[in-house]
Amino acid sequence: GLGALISPLVATHFAKNPEHWSFHFIISAGLYVTNDAFLWAAFRTRQEGQLLTFVRSDYRERERVSRSNKFKQIMRIKSVHALSFFALVNVDIEVTLGVGWSVTYILEKRGGSFNFGYISSRFFGVSIMLGRFLLLWLNRKLGKHRALFIYAFMTNGRCTRPEARRPSPIENALAVSFVGLLLGPMFHILMNHSTINPPAPLAPACSGYIAGAGQAGSAVLPFITGLLAQKFGIASLQPFVVSMMSTLIVLWAVIPRARYVPT
Repeated sequence: GLGALISPLVATHFAKNPEHWSFHFIISAGLYVTNDAFLWAAFRTRQEGQLLTFVRSDYRERERVSRSNKFKQIMRIKSVHALSFFALVNVDIEVTLGVGWSVTYILEKRGGSFNFGYISSRFFGVSIMLGRFLLLWLNRKLGKHRALFIYAFMTNGRCTRPEARRPSPIENALAVSFVGLLLGPMFHILMNHSTINPPAPLAPACSGYIAGAGQAGSAVLPFITGLLAQKFGIASLQPFVVSMMSTLIVLWAVIPRARYVPT
């Protein structure tokens, strides 16, 4: 969330000063180098097995379960596919709202100025990030499964309320920030759930598979949103987000809560 704060700030700056737009890539390269340095500091050159023994004491005993093809074992776990599709839709909603379409919507339909390009920064760097930190206590109090239902229903309610259709760019920007606050905890609840169900040796691979599906959603479904906006106008953003949030609720309802027990 904090990392995603930077890109919209830079993009909005260069939208106002387009003569130096290529400097954006220098900033991105610097962030990549910084990220690699943190990864090396955290993991050094330790292998997956060495890392798992630090957090899962049963890894050595259950390592024999994953001696065969891991991909085949992952494909047999039904909950992984449901979680993958959930990640795809969840990340799609975040990207659709945060990366550009909400900004375009406010610029075209609510009379906003270029300064509203900072909505993306507020959405990720403030709302998403703070939602993941500040709502941790509520997740524990309600239970993560129930908490995600509440966040999804509240997000849908926020998007369908009459205030969301008022011609006020400030009110719409605040509504987008509130939605980001509710969306924030969803992805880490999802990833936490992805490590509970599979056997310990398969947990990292399952998490990677699910997170990869989420990244696919960030590429595919916003493209579909663009096609809808091109054909029906940017106003199609709101019903599309509502339909995707409804899909999330249905998916979370069918995802098993019990721990997966290998046979």
